[in-house]
Amino acid sequence: MVEVRSFSSLGAVQTDWLNARHHFSFGHYHDAKRMGLGPLRVWNDDTIKPKSGFDPHPHKDMEIITYVRKGAITHTDKLGNEGRTVAGDVQVMHAGTGIVHAEYNLEDEETQIFQIWIHPDRSGHAPGWSTKSFPEKSSGSFTILASGRPEDQASEALHLHRDAAVLGAKLKNGEELTYHFDTGRQGYLVSTEAAIKVNGEDANARDGILVTGEDKINIRALGDTDIVMVDVE
Repeated sequence: MVEVRSFSSLGAVQTDWLNARHHFSFGHYHDAKRMGLGPLRVWNDDTIKPKSGFDPHPHKDMEIITYVRKGAITHTDKLGNEGRTVAGDVQVMHAGTGIVHAEYNLEDEETQIFQIWIHPDRSGHAPGWSTKSFPEKSSGSFTILASGRPEDQASEALHLHRDAAVLGAKLKNGEELTYHFDTGRQGYLVSTEAAIKVNGEDANARDGILVTGEDKINIRALGDTDIVMVDVE
């Protein structure tokens, strides 16, 4: 099954510095039919105004992946980690036994991010943070951005404490790619800039596409775009 969830149907919150859409129940947005997908619990589409952001706050026992679509995000935490992740790149924070962090857009332009939360394989992992550039994300195929799948251990992806993967691809207008799911696995994907077709189903930019019970999907781009997908048990 391929289910398209329109951008307009997503949960929404807007403040003087943040415009956020929630693919799954989050904060004040609750939908009993949108509580996650397996261990995938959160997918937020955030636009952060310049010189603003999330002040220090705690997390625990969650793998938090940030994919930067536009601008840059600057991370600091109480462990002493600090870094700037720019458009097209990815950071992973292991909340583990507990971490206090802040995320700011220190740029002169808006920053747009996908923030993805995945439940870890167990509680009590050591907290940590890392970021990675993916300058050679190839056109027409998926690059593994972050993963805890056994088959990805030798890849250069950021590590996740879960049998799950976050993947990214660049597609040009009219270009197609096919992705095969292992038995029992499912996915959730979003196109950042252009409409796409997934197994013949139409989806606009920033719509959510839920994939269950399929052994493969064919994605066709109707404009130049990036695709971000999570593959989970």
